[in-house]
Amino acid sequence: MGASNNNDLPSFSYAASMEDRRFSKNVYDNVHGNIYLDPLTLKFIDTEQFQSHFPNFIYIIIAFYCKAERLKVVTKLYFTNTSGVTYMVYPGAVHSRFEHSLGVYSLAGDAIHKIKSYQGMELGIDDFDIQTVKLAGLLHDVGHGPFSHLFEHAVVPKVLNGSKWSHEEMSLKMIDHIVDVHNIDIDPESLKKVKEMIIASSENAPSKSSKEKRFLYDIVANGRNGIDVDKFDYIVRDSRACGLGCSFHFQRLLENMRVIDDEICYRAKEHLTIHKLFSSRADLHRTVYMHAKVKAIELMFVDALQKTNDYFGLASSIQDPAEYWKLDDSIIKRIETSSDQQLKESRDLIQRIRRRDLYQFCNEFAVPKDKLEHFKNVTAQDIICSQKTGSATLKEEDVAVSNVKIDLTRGRKNPVERINFFKDYESNEKFHIQDERISHLLPAYYQDMIVRVYSKKPELVEAVSDAFENFQLRMYGMKTQVHATPEKKKRRM
Repeated sequence: MGASNNNDLPSFSYAASMEDRRFSKNVYDNVHGNIYLDPLTLKFIDTEQFQSHFPNFIYIIIAFYCKAERLKVVTKLYFTNTSGVTYMVYPGAVHSRFEHSLGVYSLAGDAIHKIKSYQGMELGIDDFDIQTVKLAGLLHDVGHGPFSHLFEHAVVPKVLNGSKWSHEEMSLKMIDHIVDVHNIDIDPESLKKVKEMIIASSENAPSKSSKEKRFLYDIVANGRNGIDVDKFDYIVRDSRACGLGCSFHFQRLLENMRVIDDEICYRAKEHLTIHKLFSSRADLHRTVYMHAKVKAIELMFVDALQKTNDYFGLASSIQDPAEYWKLDDSIIKRIETSSDQQLKESRDLIQRIRRRDLYQFCNEFAVPKDKLEHFKNVTAQDIICSQKTGSATLKEEDVAVSNVKIDLTRGRKNPVERINFFKDYESNEKFHIQDERISHLLPAYYQDMIVRVYSKKPELVEAVSDAFENFQLRMYGMKTQVHATPEKKKRRM
């Protein structure tokens, strides 16, 4: 970043930090252009916890090439830019969570400034509010670990034996740790509100009194209806990084919002723009984040990292921010360059990933929509209990299952039902809009559940595929997969 040392920063008021660019620095972002960083923001950025925690988590869009089919598949994973995997990098499709955090910081500022320009006097928005919302945007992801959501949702539950843990809660601990270690002078009330805004969309969100400006808590992590600047940034940034088109334009929502009854509402004409927000997010999950090859690699990383828990003390590190910030993607390099016998299984798995000897995708099916309500995740045990007699005997450790849920943020419900609209800026009435009053082409269902099965050994693809088909027959009375596993894949050794 090249920002100055914290000790060189002048004392300042909130107003000065907002308006006087003599005390600010700017960085150029390829999505949002110039982003101006005020002195208090720089005090958080210029710490080893922030600098080490973000630039190393590179969103690398890795291109896996299958020479026979000349198939290029894209995956979103986190590597450091010095990890020695640059030959796998999809050119130009690299960005970091550091950039994303700056982007959310910038958009949070844009959003609160837009509201202030229209309703600042009415709502009592001051520089304290602006600073607080922007800091929440900057720091909302500081609690993420290596490999981001993969680490949180797949690795942590296994090393903590199912105990609850979230990156939002770790963000709160990490913020306190940064403030304490670096003696950052921040108003206690501002710090409290920053942390509340970060967990506003989580199940642990604190209740807010009727006197507070509740709409401020909808900007960064919106627990009320899911429209927030975090999504604005990663949808546009990830789409651009992957070379995908993006029909969602967050600028339209920023220009057409206002606060009514302490809630951010949107002009009725932007109903379809909001649908594009949720559908664009779902498209990214289906096309990029949840691609079958992506999940194969994730399953292998989870197996590799889980086996290192005792060696690296992961369970204790993820509870202590003083140790947690040191836990980054370099753990993969440490595993594969170690000669310790205790890491052999993990080392072998990482070597398989490097050599593209991945868990073999056998097949998948979409859960019938009439079965979604009572669906329970399929396990490897379910598959091996369905294997044919006379075929190769399968063990639970031979099979991996991925239960992939793709929705519009509210499971089987329509997220737009929770959003309030207004007619124009002369009206103070808010109201809901039913989809059928806008278009009959909008979705009638809002969630997909896809079950994928993988063979951890190429010689067992046929046995796993057959067992998977038997499982479908047993559960649904028919094969719900689109087609049989290709014979060529079954014969691969």
